[in-house]
Amino acid sequence: MNSPADIYQRLCASEELKTDHAQQEAITELNAIYTALVSTTEQYAKQGIYLWGDVGRGKTKLMDIFYGALPSGMAQRVHFHHFMARLHRELNLTFGQANPLLTIADRLASEYQVLCFDEFFVSDIGDAMLLGGIVSALLDRGVIIVATSNIAITGLFQSQLQKERFQPTIDRMSQAFTSIHLTGDVDHRFQPRPTRPIYFTTETEFTAYLNASILSPIDTIKINHRPITAQGRNENQIWFRFEDLCIGPRAAADYMELASQFDEIIVSQIPCLSGEAFEHIKARGTEDSALGSGKTGDRVVSLAINDDAVRRFISLVDECYDQRVRLILQAEVPLEQLYQAGTLLFEFRRTQSRLTEMAQIGFGRL
Repeated sequence: MNSPADIYQRLCASEELKTDHAQQEAITELNAIYTALVSTTEQYAKQGIYLWGDVGRGKTKLMDIFYGALPSGMAQRVHFHHFMARLHRELNLTFGQANPLLTIADRLASEYQVLCFDEFFVSDIGDAMLLGGIVSALLDRGVIIVATSNIAITGLFQSQLQKERFQPTIDRMSQAFTSIHLTGDVDHRFQPRPTRPIYFTTETEFTAYLNASILSPIDTIKINHRPITAQGRNENQIWFRFEDLCIGPRAAADYMELASQFDEIIVSQIPCLSGEAFEHIKARGTEDSALGSGKTGDRVVSLAINDDAVRRFISLVDECYDQRVRLILQAEVPLEQLYQAGTLLFEFRRTQSRLTEMAQIGFGRL
């Protein structure tokens, strides 16, 4: 059985990874918790590891090395967005039961010793309180948690409104986890690797790609019992216009389902998404409805004119990245100019990073 340290050293020796000091520290800690899990004599002082840092520092890769080294069935690896979606669905199914979060935690603890969460991030007080409850319950049951994030634990819930309600969760996580800041100088997204075009700004090149794909024209496709207008498809690929896929009543569950059905998703006619932010009164539950609790209540939020569509686009990219589905995009401006003003600039940096990685030859299921 290869340990995380063994796998990491082999990848560095083959030059698939470029080592740096911060990654070495992280893999040492991951190896220590791995040893405690597979050994009957070793122990690890904490209940988990929290890897955080800027995009491109290799956080997800390190967690995947750790997850891949564990014995089969010991751990579950899930994108945090997916986990919260499942949590909401299970809570809806257990509506009316006493302490449903504890019931869910009992089930998870009976199935897994370790949970690996990619892209830990909280932007909504409702989700923040759910997260606090489930994380505390899992830790109380001895579940080991390994998580990645772009943000330190202390900055997880960035809104100043009601932040004090999330503070006990921040304190618990800070105490329970070994927090490792990946500060290395190496941006692993931009290490020399062969790439292929996935982002087009000229109609001629994009049309040539479509012609080579041999798509059959279609009017709609039904996803989660709702029709979505589409332009064409074949067995492995499907083509949408941006307005049909990212504007209107679309939820993360729609993108999860699409990514499970196709190896490549093509999105055309993406406009420049930048826009000036303004204060906006929004009914809770009107966005990303599959993740919401269904409860309503007006709240004041800061939004730019395209931010609802941008949030859905970010969700689409996350789903495709997590399921290794190729994205082919046609836009009116280059990627670095696609979203330069709005309230989601922090989140969109991850999107740009993931699209850069998607362009590498070898990414995808095809």
